[in-house]
Amino acid sequence: MTEHATEGSRVAAFFDLDKTVIAKSSTLAFSRPFFQEGLINRRAVLKSAYAQFVFMLAGADDDQMDRMRSHITALCQGWDVEQVRSIVEETLHDIVDPLVYKEATQLISDHKDEGHDVVVVSASGAELVAPIATMVGATHSVGTRMVVSAGRYSGDVDFYCAGENKAVAVKQLAAEHHYDLDRCHAYSDSISDLPLLEAVGHPTAVNPDRALRRVAERRGWPILTFSDPVSLHARIPRPSGATVAVTAIGLGAATVAGAAWYGLRRRRRS
Repeated sequence: MTEHATEGSRVAAFFDLDKTVIAKSSTLAFSRPFFQEGLINRRAVLKSAYAQFVFMLAGADDDQMDRMRSHITALCQGWDVEQVRSIVEETLHDIVDPLVYKEATQLISDHKDEGHDVVVVSASGAELVAPIATMVGATHSVGTRMVVSAGRYSGDVDFYCAGENKAVAVKQLAAEHHYDLDRCHAYSDSISDLPLLEAVGHPTAVNPDRALRRVAERRGWPILTFSDPVSLHARIPRPSGATVAVTAIGLGAATVAGAAWYGLRRRRRS
């Protein structure tokens, strides 16, 4: 990397989260504590496990992303924020800490050394994405925004940060922070993030699914392989109760995405 940010023409590096910064799908990662506390049943846990297998093989298309959004609204409606706060406070650090790719942290550090902002952009809930982004040293973060009413999740989605909406979010950030998108970078593993990658001048595929690999090879984009998760425990303090108290819906979104994958696969096989 050689370009340096200049006044009025700043540079940012946009990172997807799952399989780009962390080594597995948050779908499976958070299904067990939610099951143990009664927010999801055993069937949902099995669906999440199946979703992890599918997630490792291919990215989500538009139809799958729409199904994920529908399941998010159905599963999370009525969840009590206080109950989820307790679950997250007990599990977030232990679950995420061992999953962060060493290669991702080095790349983030390299961008920051060049004077670039670092932005994590994820379909997971904004309340979950933000503390993880802070953990890895990102400047900003964007995630799915859910609606809370009277201390419970209403089941409504204010902004679903997936597919085309990731590009929308990036363009909004560029306008707010004066990023020159032609000089910006983006990293993702999934074909569903093609709009994000196409929004910048320097797209890179990281651990790409088969569809994204084909696109990257055809267009001559760099392809990186991240394979070394490293614990950040020694360098990162545990998140405070205030920080993790509002991470509820992000975990719900991650868990229920597994159900969407599972259900779609069953329908296609039948």
